[in-house]
Amino acid sequence: MSIVLALGLSASLALTGCSSSESGKESKETAVAFNESGLPIVEEEVTLNFVSPKQPLAPDYSEMVIFDRLQEATNVSIKWNNIPGDGYQEKKNLLLASGDLPDAFYASGFTDQDLMQHGQSGTIIPLEDLIDKYAPNLKKLFEERPELKQIVTAPDGHIYSLPRAEEMDLVGMPNIMFINQTWLDKLGLEMPTTLEEYHDVLKAFKEKDPNGNGKQDEIGLTFWFNGWCGNEGDLIGLFGLPDAPFEADHRIVRDGKVIYAATQPEFKEAIAYYHQWVKEGLIDPEVVTQDTAQLFAKGKTEDPTLGSFIWWEDTEVVGTDRVDDYAILPPLKGKDGEVVVGRSNYSEYGRDAFVITSANENPEITMRWADQLYEPKMSAQINWGPIGEIYEEDENGMLVNKELPEGVAMGELRQKVAPGGPFVVLKEHFGTVVDMEPRAKERLDILEKYYKPHMVEENYPQIFFSAEELEKINTIEPEIKEFVKQKEAQWLVEGGIEEEWDEYVEQLEAMGLNELMEVYQTGLDRFNKEL
Repeated sequence: MSIVLALGLSASLALTGCSSSESGKESKETAVAFNESGLPIVEEEVTLNFVSPKQPLAPDYSEMVIFDRLQEATNVSIKWNNIPGDGYQEKKNLLLASGDLPDAFYASGFTDQDLMQHGQSGTIIPLEDLIDKYAPNLKKLFEERPELKQIVTAPDGHIYSLPRAEEMDLVGMPNIMFINQTWLDKLGLEMPTTLEEYHDVLKAFKEKDPNGNGKQDEIGLTFWFNGWCGNEGDLIGLFGLPDAPFEADHRIVRDGKVIYAATQPEFKEAIAYYHQWVKEGLIDPEVVTQDTAQLFAKGKTEDPTLGSFIWWEDTEVVGTDRVDDYAILPPLKGKDGEVVVGRSNYSEYGRDAFVITSANENPEITMRWADQLYEPKMSAQINWGPIGEIYEEDENGMLVNKELPEGVAMGELRQKVAPGGPFVVLKEHFGTVVDMEPRAKERLDILEKYYKPHMVEENYPQIFFSAEELEKINTIEPEIKEFVKQKEAQWLVEGGIEEEWDEYVEQLEAMGLNELMEVYQTGLDRFNKEL
């Protein structure tokens, strides 16, 4: 029982009677006898082979405490093939093409096209019957959130993958702007409220040596170009049309109509304007080439050099020893004098958390193992980290956050102890099952105070397209994304957008942009009718 409690699995599940199935009689698929309910899942240890990406700071998953505890409770051992995130998609695709399949892909990273293609070919198996028979935790979540089941149900009616969900209302606004308050105070400057005032502050940061080292090494502004967070979308939005530039998406919705932001006049005007900032040295010239590690390093130089940045939260960029030097830069008034904040297309629900392949001889056991991760207390630990490392239990059994060691950033610690993957944390679980992470509470407060009052209402939802629609999207869109990302980067750093604009728009039309937008509009109209 102590093992089960440490895992956060429900006592009721732990105490449920175990009834072994008669392997080979009741199921042709299963090679090993297993308990259809309760724990352990099997009496004699079984090993499953999983492939999974992992975060840069994460150890091999075989060394993670949370999976050691799962093995003790279930008697199911996982042999992990962890692939660094940067090379995961390529290696995943090679495995699929070669037929050298694991039993499952954990945190699979399967695109919708992957799910449809490999589901219909039989490379990965339908899961709806396994869920119905062997996944009581997930079935309960589907009953509580029918939209979660809708998310993972393919257009052909099958479920080929398991979900993940984190209902915190955070991802709609992934960009917070921060500014060096210490430098503002030293130079006698007020917090900027308009684009022009922000320009003047960055210029002072660049030219007046606020770090006092006698060098002009200050960076005015940096961000994550085309990133999922900390991106340039709301800088562009200061010209009237907030963008959704994550991975060169640029797909936004206004009044039920899908708009490609990167062909709109507001986009053209914004990029031309910010090119002037790059020329003046106010925007980091490496912004279009740097990765997140390089961005973070600029917040932690020996002498402080970072004046302003856009990111998810501040500590990850500037570290715990410098975070008090920075303040929230409230959303600026745009060109028309209005404050407008964009909304990302990123969803709190995902459908790529786990797939089972046709090579798996024990899919029932695998589903039973995966279902343990959907017990609410366990889901919290899979997402943020285990009891003893991130959490302790209070007198009511709720997971409460332990105090972080001095100098440790939660974002970095979480990479080391929490694998992510299949989990669901509903909004009603906060304050009952798990205490919300302090930095998440802080971020919610920031969004409520500064951003949500000005946020646009619409974004593009997560739509599961048909195989035919996906084929069209994946034929047209990759080339368009690469072209637009390259042109945006070029124009931001080198200029030339005014001279090349008409040719650029014509080129996109020739590449099939209008046809692509028609597919997205059809999908949105269908989605809205089903609501």
